[in-house]
Amino acid sequence: MRSILVTGGAGFIGSNFVRMVLSEHPDQHVVNLDKLTYAGNLENLADVLGHERHRFVHGDICDGGLVRRLLDEYRVCVVVNFAAESHVDRSILDPRVFIDTNVGGTLTLLEAAREKNVERFVQVSTDEVYGALGPQGMFTEASALSPNSPYAASKAAADLLVRACGCTWGIKYNITRCSNNYGPFQFPEKLIPLMIHNAMSDKELPVYGDGLYVRDWLYVYDHCTAIWRVLEQAPPGEIYNVGGCCEKTNLEVVQTILSRLGKSTDLIRHVKDRPAHDRRYATDATKIMTTLGWRPSMSFDQGIARTIDWYRANQKWLASVVSGQYQQYYETMYGKR
Repeated sequence: MRSILVTGGAGFIGSNFVRMVLSEHPDQHVVNLDKLTYAGNLENLADVLGHERHRFVHGDICDGGLVRRLLDEYRVCVVVNFAAESHVDRSILDPRVFIDTNVGGTLTLLEAAREKNVERFVQVSTDEVYGALGPQGMFTEASALSPNSPYAASKAAADLLVRACGCTWGIKYNITRCSNNYGPFQFPEKLIPLMIHNAMSDKELPVYGDGLYVRDWLYVYDHCTAIWRVLEQAPPGEIYNVGGCCEKTNLEVVQTILSRLGKSTDLIRHVKDRPAHDRRYATDATKIMTTLGWRPSMSFDQGIARTIDWYRANQKWLASVVSGQYQQYYETMYGKR
């Protein structure tokens, strides 16, 4: 049985990946390392915490001693790094923690992977490292890195470290760069769960600027299967964009949510835009589709319906994550705009 170390496995994408691996790949043992910051939540893993092929470890990827012990103890063959501070708005308020975790933590993992001769290191990144697009064109794997937020800069730096350590030390790596994810267990600072939560509570829905910012939307399960396909089939050193082939403006997304919940568009409130807000992302996933045979299985209509249904059915989970510190953050971001 192969052991894989999944970092950030109590977060949104990480917990979905852990659940997918345990459900669909019975020959895999998952060691799940997570610091349990505000966005890392053991409730995201409630149904798998007792699973015989899953071991959860509370810890920090910046702790090199801990990482090395886990690689040794479980004879880890593969590292999949989801662990990251990931919200652009928070990176504008406090960029240093993004550098510490996203850059310093990635380097710590790479050093341990080199020392312990890990067979493959998969860095889970974002299309935000490419910057912004105009009305035409798409990001390809050959696009220049041109990040416009502290978050995006930290992820671009981490990507470059992974590449450099591959070139310098011979670490066998891959990098995946995904478009905007959505689905179950997403923390409601992100657009879709924020709007679902507010709409269900008949609260105003804060939309930055004119709401015409364009993103490519990817259902989280499809992202997880793409990462697995890369892990299993990709040659080392290759980078893959992972997109949902689904461009929509923020306003379109919000209006879709309101329509499905039977709520009025009068709940929309346009608020002051955030600094350096990238106008458009569009992710060309041709490479992973043609060379590895992956493609998204979920249309946006299917995915958003499943997502809304999940939040409706899991309001206890939602209530637990929007209490306390979240309310202070929400007021800071939207209360005085």
